[in-house]
Amino acid sequence: MTWEASITLFTLLLVMLLLLTTRRSPDVILVAGVSLLTLCGVLSPKQAIAGLSNEGVVTILVLFAVAAGLQATGAMVWMSKGWLGRPKSLFNAQWRMMLPVGVLSAFMNNTPLVAILLPAIHDWARQHQLVVSKLLIPLSFASILGGACTLVGTSTNLVINGWLIDETGHPGIGMFELAWVGVPCALLGFGFILATSKWLLPDRQAPVSIHHDPRTYTVEVIVEPGGAMSGQTVEEAGLRHLPGVFLMEIERQHETLSVVAPTERLQDHDRLVFVGVIESVIDLHKISGLLPALDQVFKLDAPRSKRILIEAVVSNRCPLIGKTIRQGRFRTHYHAVVIAVARSGKKLAGRLGDIRLRPGDTLLLEASPAFLGQQRDNRDFYLVSKVSDEHPTNHAKAPMAIGILMVLVLVVAVGGMSMLTAALCAAGCMLFTGCCATSDMRKAIDWQVYIALSASIGLGKAMQVSGLDQHLVQPLISLAQGDPQVTLALLYGVSMCLAGMISAKAAAVLMLPLALAAATDLQVSYLPMTMAVLFSCSMTLATPIGYPTNLMIYGPGGYRFSDYLRIGFPLSLLLWGVCVVLIPMVWPL
Repeated sequence: MTWEASITLFTLLLVMLLLLTTRRSPDVILVAGVSLLTLCGVLSPKQAIAGLSNEGVVTILVLFAVAAGLQATGAMVWMSKGWLGRPKSLFNAQWRMMLPVGVLSAFMNNTPLVAILLPAIHDWARQHQLVVSKLLIPLSFASILGGACTLVGTSTNLVINGWLIDETGHPGIGMFELAWVGVPCALLGFGFILATSKWLLPDRQAPVSIHHDPRTYTVEVIVEPGGAMSGQTVEEAGLRHLPGVFLMEIERQHETLSVVAPTERLQDHDRLVFVGVIESVIDLHKISGLLPALDQVFKLDAPRSKRILIEAVVSNRCPLIGKTIRQGRFRTHYHAVVIAVARSGKKLAGRLGDIRLRPGDTLLLEASPAFLGQQRDNRDFYLVSKVSDEHPTNHAKAPMAIGILMVLVLVVAVGGMSMLTAALCAAGCMLFTGCCATSDMRKAIDWQVYIALSASIGLGKAMQVSGLDQHLVQPLISLAQGDPQVTLALLYGVSMCLAGMISAKAAAVLMLPLALAAATDLQVSYLPMTMAVLFSCSMTLATPIGYPTNLMIYGPGGYRFSDYLRIGFPLSLLLWGVCVVLIPMVWPL
């Protein structure tokens, strides 16, 4: 083994060890590995940073921006509401999520699918008090398993199909040809996850609790006439078991319903009074069909998509003390609108506009960003602070955002343009139509994922240029001793391990020439050998760095490297066995 191959092997083992045993961010570890190989002369600087301009990696980056438009308009919540619903248990939540994701990923590239669904699943988990770490690995695995069922389900399949056409003259893999093996694998995978996730998936994030925040806000909203909530019962509208907030009363035509039954049917212009923590109050203003109770919200100069939410604590010098919010003409005075009030954890009776302000009251305001600079040093307030990065949801633009997404999927599916080109056009349309602001897109991009994916491509390149790939693979292939079935099994196993160590695409590129050479030496068909590489790389489950969707959920799920091994490794072994049996039956040796 050459010195370059030896240092590359050492670096790969070190990277794997650090990912497995430390809590360091994967992008930091992967970049450190690439930097070491560059310092040692294995990689040139150009090769080290080549992943930054890789089309697949840049596509993922742009799709985060597309997802920002869907998030800002509430479109993702609207799309997922029908099939996610209100789960009664973790098991129920997992299958509700996994089945449609698996089907969608068969017809839509799984990486953008997860990029788009990730924020929606995260919000859905919080709203229904589900542990998000029990859902995101199943989300990624469902997209991977579903993507292996068709030619267009994953870019790895497309890469292998292109290689097959160029190198062998094969006419190409059929759209649904992979389903003969992919569908049984997907069904087995779904069943395994549902049966074992209770023990094999970590419990890293506790569900939202009203006790997390001592501030209890009182907030009013109105049922939009003819909107999504009109005519539904409280239970059907999903307003009964919202985490951290509860419906205190309904005011309807000067009549107050202080005890609200789950079967109470909502009517146009109903005024709903909720009490809850700030995160839940913000969630209420994202729900389609509910409007802010104060008409003043719609009289602010800045459009709602450009406003922010602010918390302000009333001081004893505020000129509005002793006056109601309506009497004090708060909007005129401060160019902001009060959408909720908190007072020492007490439930405040009466309409929001009729609450008399006292020193120490915490107000949740909707205002332009300029409010922060104008009022931060104002003696009328003890404290003025921005609430996270929250903006009011622009529900009116949701149909536009969904339309842009549908066009994106359609043009890619019919082969009209590449995924990157379509994603760039979609992101531009999101900005042009006002679905989201430029600042929202910048914040939506997960730079850790981008850097980690780019660095993993650098590691794969190091294996190629150092010759380490040949040193690792050839001795294992020779173990088959001329048996085609054993050779196929070894090709699958080696490809599976390499994909977990570097990436699915890099492993496929390394293993495909070896699969063709093995078929030639054994004088058997190259197709089953190629399919062994295809399925092993397309269903990379056991590590976070092997597949982009696994890496995308690493941070949001609070996962560690070992979490993927715990559930992904036994499932990968099961799929290995199934594929070794089914592949020769579909594509004879």
